[in-house]
Formats: sequence, structure tokens, C-alpha cells
Amino acid sequence: LEMEENQITLDSLEKGTDNPAFSFQGEERHYEECGGRSGESQEKRRGEGKGRFSSYCRKALQPASKAKHFCKAHAKVLKRVVLGLLGIAYLCYFIAACYLNFQRALALVVITAVVVFFVFWSFFKKHCGAKVLLLLRPVGKCFQKSWPWLKWLLWVAILAGLIAWLVLDTAKNPEQLISLGGFCALVLFLFACSKHHGAVSWRAVFWGLGLEFLFGVFVLRTTPGVQAFQWLGDQIQIFLGYTTAGSGFVFGNTLIAEVFAFQTLPIIVFFSCVMSILYYLGAMQWLILKISWLLQVSMGTTPTETLSVAGNIFVGQTEAPLLVRPYLTDMTLSEIHAVMTGGFSTIAGSVMGAYISFGIDAASLIAASVMAAPCALAMSKLVYPEVEESKFKGKGSVRIASGEERNILEAASNGAAASVGLVANIAANLIAFLAVLEFINAAVRWFGEMVDIKDLTFQVILSYVLMPVAFLMGADWADSPVVAELLGIKIFLNEFVAYQQLSTYKKNRLSGLEEWDGNRKQWISERAESITTFALCGFANLSSIGIMLGGLGSLAPDRKGAFASIVLRALLTGICVSMLNACLAGLLYVPTEVGDCVTFFSTANFSNTSYTIYTCCKQLFASSVFENGTLSFTGSWAGHAESVLWLTECCGHYNHTSC
Repeated sequence: LEMEENQITLDSLEKGTDNPAFSFQGEERHYEECGGRSGESQEKRRGEGKGRFSSYCRKALQPASKAKHFCKAHAKVLKRVVLGLLGIAYLCYFIAACYLNFQRALALVVITAVVVFFVFWSFFKKHCGAKVLLLLRPVGKCFQKSWPWLKWLLWVAILAGLIAWLVLDTAKNPEQLISLGGFCALVLFLFACSKHHGAVSWRAVFWGLGLEFLFGVFVLRTTPGVQAFQWLGDQIQIFLGYTTAGSGFVFGNTLIAEVFAFQTLPIIVFFSCVMSILYYLGAMQWLILKISWLLQVSMGTTPTETLSVAGNIFVGQTEAPLLVRPYLTDMTLSEIHAVMTGGFSTIAGSVMGAYISFGIDAASLIAASVMAAPCALAMSKLVYPEVEESKFKGKGSVRIASGEERNILEAASNGAAASVGLVANIAANLIAFLAVLEFINAAVRWFGEMVDIKDLTFQVILSYVLMPVAFLMGADWADSPVVAELLGIKIFLNEFVAYQQLSTYKKNRLSGLEEWDGNRKQWISERAESITTFALCGFANLSSIGIMLGGLGSLAPDRKGAFASIVLRALLTGICVSMLNACLAGLLYVPTEVGDCVTFFSTANFSNTSYTIYTCCKQLFASSVFENGTLSFTGSWAGHAESVLWLTECCGHYNHTSC
């Protein structure tokens, strides 16, 4: 310990030297240091203390400051190192997953391959794109010179190939030609309704229908497409199943199992939350831009209308126009018509989750929504061709505004909160429309009884009026009244009610109920179900007119008159787009093979019925022959001792003359 004048040591302590700090002189010095000095001395002291404190802070923070400067100076290198380490870690994980069980890791392999492809593609485009374009410029000039005659040669080849494929494909199932006829009839009908027949851009029309057809063939006919979309549909169903963790905690498992509102509507909240997170991360914007680029390059449409229609695949009719909100005031009437048609022709991802929860096939819903985008753009340009000079023609792209959320938790919260209005709107509409439908049925029934027509309802009237349309889409004549009824409910009420009733028919079929209950059909065939699923997939109903005008009017108030003048034409186009998708589904539908019923019955449990049991029982009834008091069987059922036992079991569930 050192003092200013004296130093305490062991030697001085032995000699009895006093500690100056405890002497009178030390007390006086202490008094002067602590309180005996003037105010100026105290202020100086405080200033010196603050200065020392600041220097101590600077010294303490010096390592952190150096680290910060180092990170800034070597940001690129550090980023590459971190990404490299993460890549190595993922590669190790990927190899381990494939080594342990490759079949289980197949989905991981596909996802990894897609991500790696786009990463390498963006890298190649950034560093080598300009050089490749420069090298291909001579080829492009030569191609442009040959394009006038090469174009016609290409169209002839495509048309010949399409005709040959249709002849070979429909030879086994001639009923598919009815769907083809309905498809052509709808296109001709829309052309007859065109605003400017001479200004139709046939490039947009044929490319849009071609993209729709190619995507339909991939999804409904090719093995990879069927498996991929079936897997995607299964994963979405599993994903939506996680909703029960939240809704079960809030409402209880009993309400979820028994009450529709607590079973289905929470799915919309969950899906809206996930979509908001994807928007915050930029995944949805990236996907929409890619689809928009494909449609724009192939069809020759403007970026604004194409972007809005592409967005309708994932979001609703009022959310998609937000993507082009800054450009709405300058868009032409044809472009606005395309925006409206896209909204009427598709459904939002949030309500798609609700329809999947009804039991509607997820793969068909996804395919219908994607197929509707190019078809909606094509039919929009057929019904309302471009006759004005668009300000966005030739523009490479438009900017998509990102969300205002500051972090992912805020995005999730905003998405869930935004869905509350949608859920309330759906619940209110269901209550109102079902009540109105019951009132209309009561009124129609009363008028029918006045002339001795019993059981006349609004659905029965619709089934007769729209029955030819349902038949042209490809439904069997016996199924056409039910399909027409559901189509009418979708147009005059909404698609939510129609899908709910379709799910009832599907559940009846899967449960193995009798096809007919007196004069009433309890279910429709799988082909009719597929056609109806595509036909109902769209917001094109009368109640959506107000939603569309309200949404667009709030974004561009000065153009409300223009919106109102074309909304009915856009609604008609949207209805026909869904029907065109249904015709294509009927054309490409492949009947499901039941399999060997004898093998199935040998292990079947007849305590409960199913659609497979119903189908096999019908086969068994058809093969049974009763002659001269002897029962025998034909075909694969002959020679099996259990055939009589199986017939007895079938008679216990279904009525037939063989019983």
C-alpha cells in the first residue's frame, strides 16, 4: 500500500511508526479531499471521475469493437465460412438419412435436389448468363428468320399429335369424347361472348389452354405426377392435422369431434398463419414470381395481370390484387378483367385446407387451382381482348411489396389475427345461406304442392336446368342431376356449401351404402366426384361480386365505375374456367381398378361395409345364376366353395334378386 508521502512497511511497524492516515494530519488531509475543498474542486473531481470511467469503458469494450470491425471487414469470408459449415453439416445429415433408410428419405432427396437445382441455376444465371446469351445470339437470329414458317409447322405437328393421342386414348373409354365436346363448346361460347372478336390474342388463348392441358396430363396421367401430387396431398392433410393441437386446447376434443365450426374453421386460422410466415420469409413471393414469369413469357401477357393471376393460386380474390396495388389505377380494362377472372376462377389456400378437412381429394384441389391460372388468363383474353395501349407492355417485371412485419413471430401473429375476419365471414355466410336455402326450399315446395308436385326444391330445379351442362362436362347421365345440383349451389350460394354436400356423397360411397335409396341417389361415381371437384374449385358465385368490388374499390377508389362495368363478364368467365377444368378432368380421368374380388373376399371382414365390398358384391350378384332350383356362379367365382357364404354375407347388407 502506497501513500503520497509515507510508505507503510513491516520495519516501520516494528519501530512503532504511526499510520498517517489515522493521525491528525491524515484526518485533515482526508477532510480536504472529501468535503473541505471548494465547489470548483469538486466539479473537477467529478469530471476527472467521469473521464476515468469513460476510459475504463472504452478499454473494456475495446475487444468487442475490434471484433465488430473485423467482422465488417471480413463479412463475405465469414458468411462463406458459416454457409460452408452449415452445408457440410447438412451433407452429413443427408448422407446419414439416405444410408439408414433411403426409401424413408426419398422426400428429403427430392426436396434437396430441387433446392440445389435452383441454387446452381441462380449462380449460373448470375455469372454465366450474359456470356451464354451472347453465344446463342446467332442461333436466335437464325431462329427468328425461320419462325414464320416454322411456327405453322410446329402447330400442325402439335395438332396432329393431339388428334392421334385422342383417337388412341378414347378408343377404350368413348365417354371421354363427351368431355372433349363440352370443352370445345365452352370455348366457343366464351368466344361468342367476346367484347372484341377481331382483337383476340390467339397466342394467349392457345398457350393458356396448352399449359392447362399439359399440366393436367402430368397430374392425372403420368405416374410421377400422380405420385407427386398424391404425396403432396397426403403431406398437406398431415400438416393440417396439427391444427387439433391448438383447437383441442382452446375448445376441447369433444367439440372438435362433433361440432363443424370447431372442427373445420380453426384450420383456416392455422393455414393463414403459415401463409403469413411464408410471405415474411419471401418464399411465396419467389414462387409467385416464377409462375408469373412462365405465364408471361409463354402467353405474351403483361406483368401486372399475370402476377395477380399467379398469386390467385395461393391467396384469395381480395389478397392477390394487393400484389399489383400500385399499378391498379393505370391498368387497362382488359388487364382488370384478367385480375377479376383470376380471382373468380381459383380458391384461396386457407379455404382449401377446410375443403381438404371435409374429405375432398387434396391432389385434385391443388391441381384444379394450378390449372385454373393459365386457363383463366387465356379465357380472359378471349372474352375481353386488349384494345388499349398498356403502360406495362414490354416491361420486364413488377416489384412485389414485402410485408411490414419486423420478425417471424409478428408475421405469424398477424396472419392468425387476419384470419379471424375470414372465419367470421365464412361462419356468418354459412348460417345465412343455409337458412335462406331452407326458406327458398319451403317456398318452392309450397308452390309445387299447389299443382300436385311433391318434394320440389331449389336443388331439384337446378338439377334439371344445369343437367345438360353436367353431362357435357363428362358426368354419367344418372349422376348428372346431382352434379348439376352441386354446380347450381356453388353458383347461386357458394362453393363452401357445395363442397360440404359433395363430401357427404363421397362419405356415403366410401361407407358402401346402396347407390339408390328409393328415387334418391345416395352417392355418385368416382369419375363424377373428380369432375365435380374441379367444377366447384373457384370463387365464382353471386355473393363474390360484392367481395370483388369492395376489395378492388378500396385499392383504387377512382376506378369503381370501371370495376362495376366488367365484373359480371368476369364472373361468367370464371364460372366457365372451372367448367373447362372439369371437362379436362373428365377427358383425362382413368378408372380405378377394383382388383381381384375373390382374393379380397377371402380376407374381408363383413361386419362393416365399404365401397370395395359394395363393388365386389355387385360382381358376385351379377355372376350368380339360379336355374332349376340350383345356385351356380360364373367367371372367377365358379369353383369356390365360399361363394355361397359370400353371397349370404352380401345379401345381409344389400338387396338383390339373387338373394
